[in-house]
Amino acid sequence: MAKVKTKFACTECGTESPKWMGKCPGCGAWNTMIEETETIVKAPVGRSETNRTKEKPRSIIDIDSGREPRIPTGLGELNRVLGGGLVPGSLLLVGGDPGIGKSTLLLQTSNQLAANGLRVLYVSGEESVRQTKLRADRLGTLSDNLFVLCETNLDFIEEAVAETEPDFLVIDSIQTVYRPDVASAPGSVAQVRECTAQFMRVSKGSGIATVLVGHVTKEGAIAGPRLLEHMVDCVLYFEGERHHTYRLLRAVKNRFGSTNEIGIFDMTEGGLREVSNPSELFLSERPLGVAGSTVVASMEGTRPVLVELQALVSPTHFPSPRRMTSGIDHHRISLVIAVLEKRMGMFLQNQDAYVNVAGGVKLDEPAADLAAAVSLASSFKDLPTKPYDVIFGEVGLTGEVRAVSRAEQRVKEAHKLGFKRVILPEQSLKGWQPPSGVLLVGVRTVAEALKAALE
Repeated sequence: MAKVKTKFACTECGTESPKWMGKCPGCGAWNTMIEETETIVKAPVGRSETNRTKEKPRSIIDIDSGREPRIPTGLGELNRVLGGGLVPGSLLLVGGDPGIGKSTLLLQTSNQLAANGLRVLYVSGEESVRQTKLRADRLGTLSDNLFVLCETNLDFIEEAVAETEPDFLVIDSIQTVYRPDVASAPGSVAQVRECTAQFMRVSKGSGIATVLVGHVTKEGAIAGPRLLEHMVDCVLYFEGERHHTYRLLRAVKNRFGSTNEIGIFDMTEGGLREVSNPSELFLSERPLGVAGSTVVASMEGTRPVLVELQALVSPTHFPSPRRMTSGIDHHRISLVIAVLEKRMGMFLQNQDAYVNVAGGVKLDEPAADLAAAVSLASSFKDLPTKPYDVIFGEVGLTGEVRAVSRAEQRVKEAHKLGFKRVILPEQSLKGWQPPSGVLLVGVRTVAEALKAALE
């Protein structure tokens, strides 16, 4: 017997309410609660949902803990982020801004897998089959094992999956797919939740590696209920700026690998190209011997990345000085400025401070503190930094420089790119042998670091 249930859900965060509200209690957005009707069909008593056998509890000691099999995607950067490749039966969610290159990435991945003999089904709900073929011609992604379908009805998609029996399934995008038995518009919270749950059952039951493309909100989070990120095995974000050609692929959730890795691609006319040496790319336009510019060695998972950090300190014309940052946490910069004022005697209360990570890269580790301090002091005193110095270290409130992890990998990356000197915490020099040709300067305080970098 069918029962109709009416509720209201927020289009931004997915918060549900039994009645309409002008302001969402979850995210605080106004006029985002929409009405949804859901038809609930009660299954007959005694009827089993599936034909699978009932599984009994087992002791955790008796369970085989062998490694999950991996399917290489043919893209080394994507394999790095996934933890070695695709896991059969896994469900992945890929989000990103419109036009950032999600469909291009997945179409190239589909072609690589199809070229290796796997059957791939690419379902597009936003583009026709002809449009997908035109993109494939431009990217050169043509294979006999790559099947394309333009469909939004979930029942028809399931029939195509049963007929094709793919090893890899792409749904582009989950917001366009709908279940006919759910009385809500495509893209609504109920539709997205129910369709994702059905794809999860298909993926786990058939062992098909499935990728769902998700739209993002204006804040950059994946649209729909937060439940989606809990249901899937892996959540990937494809990031980048329209003014730059490179793209970053990050994993914010991964049940089969690390969430600290990033993949870097370069968007070209022929599609996405893997960037094997991102440090060289980020430093290609770096000016030499100017005030306020330093190079910091950052870690993205197990990969060291060298990027340029720029600072500009200028007199303010406002009662309260401005503190603006791009690519780095402004709270950390405020901390560094306070240390420079208190411990180094720099009067920055009447100075505007602007800090930028060149290239649009985001630094989220404390190892960039020391480079930020040197950049700010260099710009404030108008003293140029050494062009072949790399600086990293965490700054404490008393002006001390604390050790950071993986100092050896950071130094080796600097040596590989031709840098001659590395300024780093003194405690990070213990337990490893530096490569020849690089001078290591261990510092214990910010004062020692500024003396070594600027004098």
